[in-house]
Amino acid sequence: MPDALPETMTAIAIAEPGGPEVLRPERRPVPLPGDGEILVKVAAAGVNRPDVLQRKGQYPPPKGASNIPGLEIAGNIVAVGPGAARYAIGDAVTALVAGGGYAEYCSVHESNALPVPAGLSMVEAAAIPETFFTVWSNVFERGRLKEGEVLLIHGGSSGIGTTAIMIARALGSQVIATAGTAEKCALCERLGAVRAVNYREEDFVTAVKEATGDRGADVILDMVGGDYIERNYAAAAVEGRIVQIAFLRGSKAQVDFLRLMLKRLTHTGSTLRARDIAFKAAIAKALEARVWPLIEAGTVRPVIDSTYPAQHVAEAHARMESNAHMGKIVLTFE
Repeated sequence: MPDALPETMTAIAIAEPGGPEVLRPERRPVPLPGDGEILVKVAAAGVNRPDVLQRKGQYPPPKGASNIPGLEIAGNIVAVGPGAARYAIGDAVTALVAGGGYAEYCSVHESNALPVPAGLSMVEAAAIPETFFTVWSNVFERGRLKEGEVLLIHGGSSGIGTTAIMIARALGSQVIATAGTAEKCALCERLGAVRAVNYREEDFVTAVKEATGDRGADVILDMVGGDYIERNYAAAAVEGRIVQIAFLRGSKAQVDFLRLMLKRLTHTGSTLRARDIAFKAAIAKALEARVWPLIEAGTVRPVIDSTYPAQHVAEAHARMESNAHMGKIVLTFE
């Protein structure tokens, strides 16, 4: 490690499972970049639902990953490990990490990092990896969304939702989104949704049928689960694909599977954090080819709800758990 780097850094640790107050700064060793890895001085780190679950003791890090929370970072490279050849010290990158993002320094395999798109701030860059990797993997790879098809997005004003709306619209799909307030619905429509459904006031199945001439949605991205599972089957088109990425209303439901048979539906799902470096590298390569040009052209841009200095991380987690946020919450490191 270069002499200019400190031996220790400030990191946000989880003192014990619990509420936002258990997130506390502590001193940790600065990680050494291993084979094929780069070490990034973190300027900003995204806050995501998995971080909240990890804080509560419900989502342990994968084997070998740091127990420091944080799944996405942006910053400048300060050291390069053996065999890492793509980037140089000083390069600005954004990266998907399996843990360790809530810290002043974070190491990551170079294939899971991408150049900060031209014109983006570090805060905006830090808001990209977790949501963009998740959306690309689930909507376009697992869900096989094609140009001209209809995508239904639950949680349309979330980081995942806003990202999915923008990319799908930019690539030629029609988007319908659900959200819980008029303000959140308005955001979804500003971003390109042809219809935003306030799920507190309307039945999304009826709204989707009306918006599609009774045809239904070709792909449904669902982070809600629970009673939405059976309702998704009702809202789906024939040969529709439902992709499950979370279960905010629970992972158990009573479902009549007859619609799955009659409509020839596919119901799939995935998690991203535990997937290997090569899997994430393939997503990074696809994003760089297909989505980075959209970002640099200004067609797609991360929606930032709020930023918090890292020492105020508890407030950032409280903001996320309030469900009042629209877009991404980001921590900044001085």
